[in-house]
Amino acid sequence: MAALCSIRIVRKVPDLAENFMGSAAENIKEKHHGVLISVVQLCTELCKASKEALEYLRKHCVEGLVRILRDVTNSSYAPEYDIAGITDPFLHIRVLRLMRTLGQGDADCSEYVNDILAQVATKTESNKNAGNAILYECVETIMSIEATSGLRVLAINILGRFLSNRDNNIRYVALNMLMRAMAVDTQAVQRHRATILECVKDADVSIRKRALELVYLLINDTNVKPLTKELVDYLEVSDEDFKEDLTAKICSIVEKFSEDKLWYLDQMFKVLSLAGNFVKDDVWHALIVLISNASELQGYSVRSLYKALQAYGAQESLVRVAVWCIGEYGEMVVNNINMLDVEEPVTVTESDAVDAVELALKRYSVDVTTRAMCLVALLKLSSRFPPTSERIQEIVVQNKGNTVLELQQRSIEFNSIIQRHQSIKSSLLERMPVLDEASYLMKRAASSQATVSLTKSATTATPAGSLKIPNGVVKPPAAPLPDLLDLNSDDVPVTTSATTTAPDNFLQDLLGIDLTNSSTAGGAPSATTDILMDLLSIGSFPVQNGPPTTSNFITPGQAVTKHAPATPQVMDLLDGLPSSTPLPDENTAYPSITAFQSATLKITFSFKKQPGKPQETTMHVSFTNLTSVALTDFMFQAAVPKFIQLRLDPASSSILPASGNGSVTQSLSVTNNQHGQKPLAMRIRISYKVNGEDRLEQGQISNFPAGL
Repeated sequence: MAALCSIRIVRKVPDLAENFMGSAAENIKEKHHGVLISVVQLCTELCKASKEALEYLRKHCVEGLVRILRDVTNSSYAPEYDIAGITDPFLHIRVLRLMRTLGQGDADCSEYVNDILAQVATKTESNKNAGNAILYECVETIMSIEATSGLRVLAINILGRFLSNRDNNIRYVALNMLMRAMAVDTQAVQRHRATILECVKDADVSIRKRALELVYLLINDTNVKPLTKELVDYLEVSDEDFKEDLTAKICSIVEKFSEDKLWYLDQMFKVLSLAGNFVKDDVWHALIVLISNASELQGYSVRSLYKALQAYGAQESLVRVAVWCIGEYGEMVVNNINMLDVEEPVTVTESDAVDAVELALKRYSVDVTTRAMCLVALLKLSSRFPPTSERIQEIVVQNKGNTVLELQQRSIEFNSIIQRHQSIKSSLLERMPVLDEASYLMKRAASSQATVSLTKSATTATPAGSLKIPNGVVKPPAAPLPDLLDLNSDDVPVTTSATTTAPDNFLQDLLGIDLTNSSTAGGAPSATTDILMDLLSIGSFPVQNGPPTTSNFITPGQAVTKHAPATPQVMDLLDGLPSSTPLPDENTAYPSITAFQSATLKITFSFKKQPGKPQETTMHVSFTNLTSVALTDFMFQAAVPKFIQLRLDPASSSILPASGNGSVTQSLSVTNNQHGQKPLAMRIRISYKVNGEDRLEQGQISNFPAGL
């Protein structure tokens, strides 16, 4: 009783710890187990409260603790203390925990307790929970003190036996302890690799995830290929809920040990084929960069991807990579160029290659990015395979009336290139230049570090009472919604050094579409980029190649001023037509336009100008719901080029009534600083919820009346 009261006193007033050190050490010699448990716990609290107490108890208690542990381990049957055939497991565990505290960082104390720890580890039976509890504490003590290498191997072997236990809890704590043991004795943990790998296939999701993390730590240069093969084989039969984690780990392993490029490509193609819908964008972006640099493997890559596309066409990331490769290296799959010894020739005609891209275009009718990539690939194939040009033109033209303005614009532009610009088509549609792999990897690493920093900041700022992810795993914040509407990246304030911002945005150029979410490229685009964009714009304003940034969107009540130097009149290099528009009379009446219409929404713009201020326009926007379900949390955002100032007022409501029974209105004001030289242009994004499910629509408005 006195020992229990002393524990409470020490916890409340740690400065009084020195008053209890002597009596606590003396009472270690007690025989009664109840007293011993209380005294051992008091000693543990004293060690936590005072360094002086810790040093004192190391000198005066270790011998007594060893005696207690030897007595209870070797004692005969005692009915008053027996639990499942083990004498007083509670005392066992209390003594082992105190030994762990005393032996941590002290070589002499650790050496003194090594023998008794080995005795407990070998004599305790593991067929009962009480025995397993003692063994677990014994292992944790061994891994925490300055134990000998043989004793650590013994502890890790006990954990290996735990992995074969039928109890999920025991297996889980064993996996946790093995992860800690990796920092102490990797080689001893490697001996249990096969058992750990079997845990990846366990029915319990917690065990699967923890085992997967441990396998990731076990992989090195010598075992990477067999272990990766096991994981990839399991990927095919794994649960859908587990595929995302498994895919991420496999991709990380393959990228980490990618010195053998052929092996890297083979593994990535398998992952794309089996779980392409779970592959992150930055992973397949990196794959494209590597293929661009590996000229000797480009033929092998495009042929492998073509065959995979025929068998696994439902995997989105596989389709994107395959379509890009067919567009760039289509002649290699048709003519079997750069064949490797491990390959067999494939029979693919020019028409077959076009069929593959056309099928992907039709299959992914909802995904804008994939369809845009398909259109770019078809445009390039029209140059690679001239006999198919007419058929490709027919496919491209089918999207001229597409409700997605991005695809509609591309269809019109690409049709113009195929039909009217034969003289420059071949040079315009040459292969992409080799991408700077080192710069891309540097940018990707910088982006990852920024994400980790944000995660740490969010973790630090989390209140004590908030929800935490179990098992010590910190879940990173969800990636921000890609800013699909950005027109200019160079209007974002430059906050990074020239070294960081120098590399071009490879994937924007690579994919030929302005739909990817990538890292910031701070500087203004080069003259060469502007010329290329003018070539592809067919008279429309040039869309910058910089990354989308949410700071370019204007939300209600926010105003942005974007300053730009006066620029000379831009000439469309394909049509020879100036992009400027004639100045209208101030009293001109501007007709209303239907700026955007989908199966869900209709957006109408009307215009009004103030006399004497031709560069300023007030726009009234009306939103109509075409569905039979009300849209909630309705929000409209807009982005404009850098020469335009935009102010967006709040909407009249955040709920859009169903079936056109009423509308939501919103006003916005724009100032065109290059009025008469460049027309108005705008990209819009509308977010809302349907029955609680988030929805997003976006588009580009390029049909403003002349003179705005």
